Amino acid sequence: MTTLSAKEIAKYIDHTLLKPDASTAAIHKLCEEAAEHHFYSVCVNSQFVAVAAKALEGTEVKVAAVVGFPLGASLSEVKAFEAAKAVENGAAEIDTVLPIGLLLEGQHDAVRSDIKQVVDAVKGKAIVKVIMETGFLNDEQKAAACRLSEEAGAHFVKTSTGFGPGGATVEDVRLMRHNVSDTIGVKASGGVRDLQTAVAMIEAGATRLGTSSGVAIVNGTQDASTY
Repeated sequence: MTTLSAKEIAKYIDHTLLKPDASTAAIHKLCEEAAEHHFYSVCVNSQFVAVAAKALEGTEVKVAAVVGFPLGASLSEVKAFEAAKAVENGAAEIDTVLPIGLLLEGQHDAVRSDIKQVVDAVKGKAIVKVIMETGFLNDEQKAAACRLSEEAGAHFVKTSTGFGPGGATVEDVRLMRHNVSDTIGVKASGGVRDLQTAVAMIEAGATRLGTSSGVAIVNGTQDASTY
């Protein structure tokens, strides 16, 4: 079993608040916790990117913004615009939801194009993670999503939004790690709520963890939150 200190695990964590009722005060608290525990980033809806960026000035914590969230069904041009505006407002990372319905239909060119438009919109300014929403996909579709993401120039593949069916599993993280090159990261998100699960995901190949339970994880406790 991997032996990681709380400080080491903290560097894997995208401290996340994506609930529809999130308030500015809650975003400030998220940022305070991220700065205190030295998490890698905070992950917020694009509405709150500027708030988070200002709150984290002078820290090493980055800001990640979700795009096309949580359905992935926005127009590609809209996703690209949202990504570019998020970067203008201080985001260093973009987590975009691929068009799940098109992937299920086997429209691989359209899926690749959707991801590429987001990548191109922030090229040289931010990294892009592609959320696959694995709960809707079979293994063949998950593998295809990984390949399409890499072909489109994305930097990470990511399991879930936390709002779809199911969340991250060790099996899915292993599958994703196997289907991208070593230069592509794998982010486990959805249901990562305790230290044991976090370590299991890292052992399976995750290089980032998306969770609203970052504080509980580094403290070695359990959190009942849903993301």
